[in-house]
Amino acid sequence: MNILMINPETPSTFWSFRNALRFISKKSSEPPLGLLTVAAMLPEHWRIRLVDMNVRTLKNRDLHWADYVFITGMNVQRASFHHVIERCRDAGVKVVAGGPMMTTEHETFSGINHMILNEAEETLPRFLEDLEAGCPKPVYTSEHFPQLHQTPVPRWDLLERKKYANMSVQYSRGCPFDCEFCSITLLNGRKPRTKTSGQFLAELESLYDSGWRGPVFIVDDNFIGHIRQLKNDLLPALIRWSRDRKFPFRFTTEVSMNIADDDALIRMMLEAGFEHVFIGIETPNNESLAECGKSQNLNRDMTITVRELQKRGLRVSGGFIVGFDHDPPSIFDRQIQFIRSSGIVTAMVGILNAPSGSKLFHRMKSEKRLLGVMSGDNMDGSTNFVPVMHSDKLTEGYRRILKTIYSPKEYYQRVKTMIQDFHPFPGIKPLITWVDIKALFKSMWILGVLEKGKLYYWKLFLYSLFKCPAKFPMVITLSIYGFHFRKVAEQIGT
Repeated sequence: MNILMINPETPSTFWSFRNALRFISKKSSEPPLGLLTVAAMLPEHWRIRLVDMNVRTLKNRDLHWADYVFITGMNVQRASFHHVIERCRDAGVKVVAGGPMMTTEHETFSGINHMILNEAEETLPRFLEDLEAGCPKPVYTSEHFPQLHQTPVPRWDLLERKKYANMSVQYSRGCPFDCEFCSITLLNGRKPRTKTSGQFLAELESLYDSGWRGPVFIVDDNFIGHIRQLKNDLLPALIRWSRDRKFPFRFTTEVSMNIADDDALIRMMLEAGFEHVFIGIETPNNESLAECGKSQNLNRDMTITVRELQKRGLRVSGGFIVGFDHDPPSIFDRQIQFIRSSGIVTAMVGILNAPSGSKLFHRMKSEKRLLGVMSGDNMDGSTNFVPVMHSDKLTEGYRRILKTIYSPKEYYQRVKTMIQDFHPFPGIKPLITWVDIKALFKSMWILGVLEKGKLYYWKLFLYSLFKCPAKFPMVITLSIYGFHFRKVAEQIGT
C-alpha cells in the first residue's frame, strides 16, 4: 500500500502564528500530531508519506502515487479539506477521513470512501481488518473511549522537522469539567485517560533522539485533569528525565483555573520544565460563567490568580468569550479591564459559538436560534447562533476589544506588566539559538523601524534589556507575537 497522509491548510488565524513565523523562518507552528500517531498504527510494510499543506504544496504527483489518502481536519480547515477531497476524486484516489470535524459532522460530507470516526485506537483496527479481508465499510464509529496504553510513538520521521516552530505530544484525553460550549467531553469524555509515565517518556525520548530541542506543546484537553496521577507518577518521572538531559524541552500545555489551588502541583510542573499554560478564563461576569457551567472559575478573583501564577514562573495565556446570554452591555469594557490588569499578553478573544454536538449546540437548536455550523476560527467575529444581545452591538463591542488590547500602546504595556510579575524558575536557563538571534534583528527592523507604534517597542526593548535582561528573550518573543495578533485583528476590520 502507498498511503498519503494529508493535513489540510490552516488559514491565518490567532493560533496559526503565521505572521510571527516569518521572524524565525518557520512554516508552521506545530505538526499534525494526529496523523503522525495514526501513521504509527498502520502496517509496517506499508509505504507512508506525509504532506502537511501548511509547510509544502500538495502536488498532483503526490496523489497519483497514493493508493489511499488519509486526511484529518478541524473546522477551521474546512475549505482546504473540501478542496483536497475534490482533488482526490479527480485523481481517482480513495479517501479515508477522520478527526474531530468528521466525528461531529460526518453526515455533511461527500466524496469520502471510508470514515474513521471517534478515536483511532478503537475504530482504525476494525477498518484495517476489513480492508485486509476486502470488505471495508463506509463508516466506523464507537461510543467507547479506549485506554491509551497501546497508543504508539508518533512517526516523527515523516516530518520536515526544521519547518516547525514547536513539536507536540499528548499525555491524556478528556476533561473532568463539562462547559456548555465545549465539545471535548463529547469527543473524549469527562473521565481523563492517560498514557503511562514510561510510555509518555518514551515519546519524549524518541523526540529527543530525533534531534529536537526547544518548545514542546502537550496538547491535552486539560493536562491537570487527573491531578493525583500527575503528582504521584508522571511529574516525578518527568522531572528526573528533564534534569538528566539538562532540560532540552520547554513545555506548554492547557490547564483549568483550579491549578492555582495546588502549590505542590505548580512547583512540580515548573521543576519539570513547564513555562507556559493556556487557561480558559472566558469572562469576568459570574452570571455568564454560571450559564456555561464554568464552575472552576467561579468564586475566585481571577485577576489575582493569574498574576500569582505568573509570579511563580508560569506565563499565562487566556481564552476569552463575549456573546453569552447573560452578558451585560458593560462586558466589553470589563473584558478589556481584566486583560489589562491581569497582564495576560496572549489573550484570545472570540464571540461565542456552538460546536456541533455540544450542549450549547443542542440548546440553540431547541430554542430555534441555531444558524449553522461554526467556522472554527476563534477570532473571525462570527457566531453560528442568534445571540441575545443585538448582533450589531455584539460585533461593535467585540471589535473594540480587539482594537484596544492589540493597539501597540496597550499591548507593549501589558508585556511590561507581565514581565514585572514574572519570575522565571531558577536553574532553567532560556534556550537561545542562532534562529532566535536572527529573529531579534528582524524584530528591530520590522517592529522598531517599519511598523507604527515603534516608540512603544523601543521603550520596552530598552527597559527589559537593562532592567530585567534575563527576561529579554521572552520580551522579544512576545513583541513578535503582538505583530501577528495585530495582523489577525486587522482581518476583521478593527
